[in-house]
Amino acid sequence: MTSLATPVTVADNPARALVCRGCGAEYPLAAQHACHQCFGPLEIGYHTDRLAAVTREQIEAGPQNIWRYAALLPAGQDPASRVTLNPGMTPLIRADPLARELGMKALWVKDDSANPTHSFKDRVVSVALTAAKGLGFTRYACASTGNLANSVAAHAARSGAPSMVFIPYDLERGKVITTAVYGGDVVAIEGSYDDVNRLCQELTETDEFEQTAFVNVNVRPFYAEGSKTLGYEVAEQLGWRIPEQVVIPMASGELLTKIDRGFGELAETGLVEAAPCKVFGAQSSGCAPIATALHNGADEIVPVKPTGIAKSLNIGSPAAGPYALESVKRTGGWMEHVDDEEIREGIRLLARTTGVFAETAGGVVVATLRKLLEAGKLDPEAETVIYNTGEGLKTLDAVAGAGPTHEIKPSLRAAKTAGLLA
Repeated sequence: MTSLATPVTVADNPARALVCRGCGAEYPLAAQHACHQCFGPLEIGYHTDRLAAVTREQIEAGPQNIWRYAALLPAGQDPASRVTLNPGMTPLIRADPLARELGMKALWVKDDSANPTHSFKDRVVSVALTAAKGLGFTRYACASTGNLANSVAAHAARSGAPSMVFIPYDLERGKVITTAVYGGDVVAIEGSYDDVNRLCQELTETDEFEQTAFVNVNVRPFYAEGSKTLGYEVAEQLGWRIPEQVVIPMASGELLTKIDRGFGELAETGLVEAAPCKVFGAQSSGCAPIATALHNGADEIVPVKPTGIAKSLNIGSPAAGPYALESVKRTGGWMEHVDDEEIREGIRLLARTTGVFAETAGGVVVATLRKLLEAGKLDPEAETVIYNTGEGLKTLDAVAGAGPTHEIKPSLRAAKTAGLLA
């Protein structure tokens, strides 16, 4: 087996090194997520000439999933190497009824609930575990608020590898069931997601977990790159152009930064014409450390103890928070947070106007969109894309009060009495 400390070289892999976001130090492409010099986070550095050689025709000839962008990703160039459920190419829905209700000109919903385990996490897990396989790992794991656990367990089951996922003890029942069904180990921790994540980081340093790839810890640089495909796809689905505005949910903040990066890379490589795109972030009021920092004019993120129904966004100490702030400020966007009742109304509004049933994170995005419009922060005339990252069936408790509008006996008289007939 390949040593876990030794990078696997693929001739056509555009990735060249791990690069520290803080000090710029470089390391081989291996299982490492923090800089040894300044302890900053590591990300993938690319051979710019290889990225520049990628063409639209090459991408369009690829499969109808994220691997059509393999030439822009740090793993998976060889189809036989992939650990994947083949996610991606999810619908970009023209949301005209929702736009009319909100007084907008052009609005799209990128619906990532259409992925195999019904969230955007299938994208990041496919890239991370493909890299992990190449690095010689034999077991797959994660710290999760639910969707990531679903995806890791499913990917492991498909590939025949064991899995062990770690979750907060009070996770929504639907997300626990849709993880446990795949047969791997599910470990509930008596604490918050931040406690779960801290334990997982400690476990990576033990001998017992030496052969275990924690997708969002020791192979995190590869994992984060999968989110860029949400930027690539939107641009391609719009006819190879970048939207004017996007609204993105924030937990760690990494999804927002990577979608922004994805748009930027497409422009840098000439796959799209460079165009400004304002980036807006959405958080729950029960866990809004990034938005709060922006509102207070602060660069430092103050950790919070998460509360509220949007549990998939409940990361009280968001690792990529400062980088999300940078993206929003640089692009001229903004951030808002919304309370539980606004989230519920956002879920209902999206379902009623688009037929998309979102989990609580999607409700956060729709409610934030409305709040940004009311505050004059977001231009109603500009083409806007909002991201729904998960399936509403996983968070049914959020809208548990919904039910029949009528209950009648099986007769025409009863139907008429109930007002169903003239």
